[in-house]
Amino acid sequence: MAPPFKKFEAHGGGGPRIREIPMRMVLPNLVTVLAICAGLSGIRFGFEGRFEPAVVMVLLAAFLDGIDGRLARMLKATSKFGAQMDSLADIVNFGVAPALVLYAFLLDRAGSPGWIAALLFTIACGMRLARFNVLDEELDRPQWQTEYFVGVPAPAGAVLVMLPLYLFFLRLGLEPSRLAAFIATGFTILVAFLLVSRLPVYSGKSVSIPGDRVLPIILAVVLYVLLLMTYPWYTLTASVAGYLVFLPFSVRAYSRRAKREGEKVPSSDIG
Repeated sequence: MAPPFKKFEAHGGGGPRIREIPMRMVLPNLVTVLAICAGLSGIRFGFEGRFEPAVVMVLLAAFLDGIDGRLARMLKATSKFGAQMDSLADIVNFGVAPALVLYAFLLDRAGSPGWIAALLFTIACGMRLARFNVLDEELDRPQWQTEYFVGVPAPAGAVLVMLPLYLFFLRLGLEPSRLAAFIATGFTILVAFLLVSRLPVYSGKSVSIPGDRVLPIILAVVLYVLLLMTYPWYTLTASVAGYLVFLPFSVRAYSRRAKREGEKVPSSDIG
């Protein structure tokens, strides 16, 4: 049986070429490239002053970046090239794009502190992603600990840090003043520290749904999507508030689980 693709073949005076790559290997990388395009387009819209489509593009980039890995695993099309592409896309879509859009909208009114906050968030996102890649390769972690992220995950951080934009888009009479810029600067720094913290955040990877609850849960997800499409800024604001409220409960659940497993939990692991 012929291999799915021929690896490297010399061609002329150039370097090696990869030939006959199956289409299923290309699709996840195509989604990753589209995610990068969406994130960079969000930056462009932000500097053009079109902030609502800028936020939509950043959120679209985060969504696409979140499904490319799952698509690769579903199609059995994982590869080292795809993993490298995904890591590069993550730093653009979860770190650079949200920080620059927020800076163009509000943080620039705070002057240098606003720019420092944007830089800190981007750097924290990169460090968070690097730590995730390292922990993902560790095989000696207890199985139950893999159910928790270490620190707020980068996609959630990207959604959290844009909360000031959601609030202004609600048309509640808020103005992007200098005071608001300093408040947003503090919030951005807080989110940056949540990214690099050792806060245990439940991932939900091991959740199993009872058969009699599948239909209600599907209906709830459909309702959330419809609310997101109809009232995007209210829904996103409520989602951010709910996620922030969820974090202390996640820490509490981690601490209880550690006691049940008979392990001593470092104080840094529970915030």
